[in-house]
Amino acid sequence: MEHLEFVDRVLSHLPASKPSDYFVAHWPHAGRPTEEAVGLVPVAGADPARVMDAVMDVDHYVGNVEHVKVCRAVADSRFQAPDAVRFYQKIDLPLLGSLHHELVLHRLGERNGWHVAAWHLLRPETDALNPKEGFRSDYNHGAWFAAPGYVAYALGSCPKRDDVGFLKWKALTSGADAAASRVLKANIEGMARWASRR
Repeated sequence: MEHLEFVDRVLSHLPASKPSDYFVAHWPHAGRPTEEAVGLVPVAGADPARVMDAVMDVDHYVGNVEHVKVCRAVADSRFQAPDAVRFYQKIDLPLLGSLHHELVLHRLGERNGWHVAAWHLLRPETDALNPKEGFRSDYNHGAWFAAPGYVAYALGSCPKRDDVGFLKWKALTSGADAAASRVLKANIEGMARWASRR
């Protein structure tokens, strides 16, 4: 239930009143090497239902979500549409290489006035992936939030230490924390544009 606990943590860090400009917050959790973070962007005309439909459409992330190189749903009787989808994803990180994992995305309905979808890592399935195809996630959980006129994206992630060398490890932990604000904003704006075109 890691994704549900993560959503609760994110909700506790969102502002009490919706901001007029980009908002970002980050926090440490459980002594992990990367922080968790959330970005919130006012998006004129954002429709929560359309945003959530785009978020759940994992088979069409490539070309619509920044840096996603491969993304496809994986049939799994444990996770059934429209409430959940298991998927394989490979992300191309400029200058660093590829990260890949298997995830499950859940549509969670409304929480505190937000439409929410959140994902968590499938650890055995991710551990079984070939590290020569990309470094694997040690943990990766996140969530999308949408309300009329607003979209938010939250993430906590880290690669497996044994899959990367020292310099990449630093870039993907402390370096990733430093770059998180820009990455969150770009992902939100990309998802919002895609949802508006659907």
